[in-house]
Amino acid sequence: MSHTVADHLLARLREWDVDQVFAYPGDGINGLVTAFGEADNVPRFVQARHEEMAAFAAVGYAKFSGRPGVCMATSGPGAIHLLNGLYDAKLDHVPVVAIVGQTARSAMGGSYQQEVDLQALFKDVASEYLVEVNVPEQLPNALDRAMRTAIAQRAPTAVIIPADLQEQEYEAPQHAFKHVPSSPPDHPRASVVPPADELAKAAAVLNAGERVAILVGQGARNAVTELRELAELTGAGIAKALLGKDVLPDDLPYVTGAIGLLGTRPSYELMRDCDTLLIVGSSFPYSQFLPEFGQARAVQIDVDARFLGLRYPTEVNLLGDAKGTLERLLPLIERKADTSWQGKVAHNVAEWHETVTRQAMLQAEPVNPMRIVHELSERVPDDAIITADSGSATNWYARNLRFRGRMRGSLSGTLATMGPAVPYAIGAKFAHPDRPVVALTGDGAMQMNGMAELLTIARYRELWADRRLVVCVFHNGDLNQVTWELRAMGGAPKFEESQALPEVSYADFALSIGLGGIAVDDPDALGDAWSTALATDVPTVLDVRCDPEVPPIPPHATTEQLKSMTEAVLKGDPNAWHLFTQGMKTKLQELLPSKR
Repeated sequence: MSHTVADHLLARLREWDVDQVFAYPGDGINGLVTAFGEADNVPRFVQARHEEMAAFAAVGYAKFSGRPGVCMATSGPGAIHLLNGLYDAKLDHVPVVAIVGQTARSAMGGSYQQEVDLQALFKDVASEYLVEVNVPEQLPNALDRAMRTAIAQRAPTAVIIPADLQEQEYEAPQHAFKHVPSSPPDHPRASVVPPADELAKAAAVLNAGERVAILVGQGARNAVTELRELAELTGAGIAKALLGKDVLPDDLPYVTGAIGLLGTRPSYELMRDCDTLLIVGSSFPYSQFLPEFGQARAVQIDVDARFLGLRYPTEVNLLGDAKGTLERLLPLIERKADTSWQGKVAHNVAEWHETVTRQAMLQAEPVNPMRIVHELSERVPDDAIITADSGSATNWYARNLRFRGRMRGSLSGTLATMGPAVPYAIGAKFAHPDRPVVALTGDGAMQMNGMAELLTIARYRELWADRRLVVCVFHNGDLNQVTWELRAMGGAPKFEESQALPEVSYADFALSIGLGGIAVDDPDALGDAWSTALATDVPTVLDVRCDPEVPPIPPHATTEQLKSMTEAVLKGDPNAWHLFTQGMKTKLQELLPSKR
């Protein structure tokens, strides 16, 4: 039996320990699809319902496994469909390798069917490494470099393989001119740390501070122990960027939660009042939520020099990975005798937890969306993985979900694209088939693509040792985040033709394809519904009818935003009075005295 280029590609992926490829077939990758069959489907061909969802699943797999996700698509339209998921990987710094078919070499340049200039198409999204393979001898080096670059640069890469080449007999590169060999797959690691004099400068800044604030992002995930020790030494409070929400548990008294427009009041107060700022592994872009310029002396730690000093005028920039850098910084830090600052932070955090609990328990029509996540927090297993979509559900994920134990979570942090929660959850289940997964998604994202991916869940659920996968739909009949943006940023009332969604029962759809489905329209039934969904061995859709007029009011809402909201109401926003009363009730909870 001949050994084709496609056969060798799959063999090389196996050497890279790739267990599955998230993909959708097409004639531009017929040779590759044939090779999967010849290889007894090892690695596994995981068929998504759409190429964009395959890319999202690869992103989810990479985010939760720490290993590169691999996706595959045919030429032309299939390749184009991959783009959004690959941009999600690029902007969130996630290693993904895309393997893409192309028109046969003999037809290139002839305006052939489905011929697209893929090098131009992928030039930006796969800017770290993009190659078209045109002879068999080129393949090993091309694929290996794509894998190594994705890992090293935490970025998407792309390998384009013309359809006719996939079926050609494989020939290895020779020890000859114009042949490029490749080393066996490996996973080299290194700890990058700054020089001693720069560490000393950073320590001097932190030691001089009386009110230290720490901002952590996803780049700090390997430094949990060191961050906790640093907070104990400096008496700091720690805020979390959205992609770093799972870095530290929310039951630590000095952890203030999310920062930014979707953030908490304690995080806002932490940045407002600090005199020293340490940024670890974060490129949080909204400088208006950081201390005023000139207010705080600042230090930043990042493994990528391109992001040092980018968001705030930092005095000391330390180029290094979070764990190694903090390990060397900690011996230079002096323990602060005065703990009043951290005590104040902890007091603010405790009051905030009371506030959001009161907000979540407010009556709404029919269910308060904050209560959905509040009840989840009360019951979610300590080893669960949570994915969230872009939309109003993101607000409640950011503010109301409390992480603890080994919980992990993520969303489309930078691209903020609609639709990744369900395919992320699929990627998470392939990364950790023994852990429960919960996807939080709006009904807009669910109609966009989540319903289709329920079919993927139904198809592959038997492969997962723990089959708990709960897709929770915030069913409010509205493209809610955009509705609130229209009100708060433009002073425009809701435009029904743009914002209203067709009615459908997500629970009934799930039941129709053999999954579990629970519909909830009574807030008092919500807790039991979560308990049931998290205890069953069948992936389940929790379809919760919630109130679209519960406002995601930032605890630091600006006068301009409040003015715009008022203008929207006065211009005849539908359900204006209900919108107003829900907003007032929600905001009032921040003004009530604490029980502490």
